[in-house]
Amino acid sequence: MSFHLFGNILTGYGTAANNRGENEGNITTLQKILWKGEVHTTVSAEAIRWALRYYWQTCGDGYQVNRCWNDDKNDNIWQNENFDDVTFIDDDVLGFMRAEGAKVEASDDEEKPKGKATKAAVPKGTTTAKRGVLEVTRAVSTTPFSGDLTFNSLSGKKGRTSLYGTELHATCYQYGFALTPERLKDKSRIIPVLNGLSSLGEVAGNHSRFLYDFSPESLILRWTHDFSPRILYCFEENDGEISMGELIRKVRNQDIEPQELWIAGAVSELQEVKELGELGVNVFPGIKLAVQSLKQVISRDLQLPQLELTR
Repeated sequence: MSFHLFGNILTGYGTAANNRGENEGNITTLQKILWKGEVHTTVSAEAIRWALRYYWQTCGDGYQVNRCWNDDKNDNIWQNENFDDVTFIDDDVLGFMRAEGAKVEASDDEEKPKGKATKAAVPKGTTTAKRGVLEVTRAVSTTPFSGDLTFNSLSGKKGRTSLYGTELHATCYQYGFALTPERLKDKSRIIPVLNGLSSLGEVAGNHSRFLYDFSPESLILRWTHDFSPRILYCFEENDGEISMGELIRKVRNQDIEPQELWIAGAVSELQEVKELGELGVNVFPGIKLAVQSLKQVISRDLQLPQLELTR
């Protein structure tokens, strides 16, 4: 049976602003969704995946990245436009797609054969694609958006002043991920995935970057043969307090085996989490300690070289 890695991440509390660079009039907006009947802000899975790729590019562990970000050109630079999921970690983990139109268009001037009607051949385009092995959910704020704005002014030429506003949201975000290492060309790449998601810094998009720490303040990981994650969006915030009632119910009702879970970070101090530790859940006060522990188990189960754990 295949192993599957699932995770649910809760960031620390911070002020998020301008994660897309889109405007409504002179207001720079946050992306929003209707979540449990109320408006919440959200950060796309694409932005999180971009941040993970940038982590591999800059972390100094020697991972080869096909789509590299160039700050000087403010653009992505491809190492191999034909893709190579053996050589490049991002092609293997995150997948790729390139669609090309037909190189020769059908011509109405071509002489049609007489007699029996024939169906003209229509040139077709080509698609080079690989589905990403790592799946990432949208990040959703733990609190509803109250409509906060900052108003700013920018001096222009000849004494002109431009007035503009920026939506911001003081909140935490949670998001989940899933990965089946046997679908990777190199299953040891599960280790840098864990390293990256436990160490993400800025996650943003388009022309602007807001400094919002996307590294986990609380983390839930599940290493299992089960096909279903069963842990996504399990954090809830009420009156500033984080809880995980639904996850605890699933563990107590044996929908999730306790030994399959690693719970770490701030939530490890909750009394209900300490009780889960007594049932066999792996509970750690620190994020890095939990990730290192799980990497040891993954290495054993997948028979990975010990060298991978040091990267």
